Amino acid sequence: MMPLKRCTRGAAIAVAAVSMAAGLTACGGGGGSGDDQEGTEIGLLLPDSTTARWETYDVPLLKKEIKERCGDCTVVHANAKGDVATQRQQVDSMITEGVDAMVLVAVDARSLGAAVRKADQAGIPVIAYDRLAEGPISGFVTFDAEEVGRLQGRALLEALGDRADGGQIVVMNGDPSDPNSISFKKGALSVLSDRVKIGKMYDTPLWRAEVANKNMSGAISALGADTIDGVYAANDGLAAGSISALKANKVTPLPPVTGQDAELGALRRIVGGDQHMTVYKPFGPEASAGAAMAVAAARGENLDEIATDEVRTSDGKEVPAVLLTPVSVTVGNIRDTLVKDGVYTIQQICTPQLRAACDRVGLTA
Repeated sequence: MMPLKRCTRGAAIAVAAVSMAAGLTACGGGGGSGDDQEGTEIGLLLPDSTTARWETYDVPLLKKEIKERCGDCTVVHANAKGDVATQRQQVDSMITEGVDAMVLVAVDARSLGAAVRKADQAGIPVIAYDRLAEGPISGFVTFDAEEVGRLQGRALLEALGDRADGGQIVVMNGDPSDPNSISFKKGALSVLSDRVKIGKMYDTPLWRAEVANKNMSGAISALGADTIDGVYAANDGLAAGSISALKANKVTPLPPVTGQDAELGALRRIVGGDQHMTVYKPFGPEASAGAAMAVAAARGENLDEIATDEVRTSDGKEVPAVLLTPVSVTVGNIRDTLVKDGVYTIQQICTPQLRAACDRVGLTA
């Protein structure tokens, strides 16, 4: 991933800037090309159906935020289900349809570069969402990916306690073709490398939990169950696959395992003691910024009024960006983060099997 050129403005200013830009676009100001059309169409292209957040949160939130900013906008939604060729075809279809802008979460950032160039040549701006795509994108919205990794690394060291210096861990990285995965890894290793021994490290194509499960079983066989003090898992799906392998190999007690995405299953594992932490990336602010950029781009407006940062793409061009701040979640702050924000209710998290555990940690209605 190309280096980020960061501004020094804080998260509060970022949210305020997005809110201000949202108000401007909702009023239809700017006089861009979209104002002369009867309707504006925005394409939304997602990478897979294995990561719960895309369909459960991002799709409805983005559609809602776009509609609030642009009453005559419609959203065309497609999911590539983890296949690069499918996503290329979906981009081609949206170009043929003549959408006014695209919001793209690339299956493979490098492989989608040609599709992004084709959209650009057709006069269709592309907003890279959550993952930095290659090619001439117009804007980028994401969370600070290296900070995600640092949060995971710090939480794992804290959970390791006396074993934080010299203990042995297994590292389960994400998809090596995902620029975010590279940044998660960089952030995590910046915290972990000088403190713990990395017994095994794996990359996980397409973020598949079953691959993580297989790799963790291999690590247990190679290292020995009693020698694994912790597991860095880059997201909750990889955490689930790793934990399943640890349990199948009768590893007790379970070592602390990290995660990311704040999936409901992860919160239940955290309450039940199987997973140590996850990273919450508030979906609302990301969707708000993504919608604001998409609507402004469709209207031909200046994205600099929305952006709070810049990123440098693979071709050296600097583009407007919004980089948001992630939040570390452990059992002690589930109520003050995800429950408070209305992402999940206590009833959703605390199944009958987890009732006693929820009571012990103060998650009661």
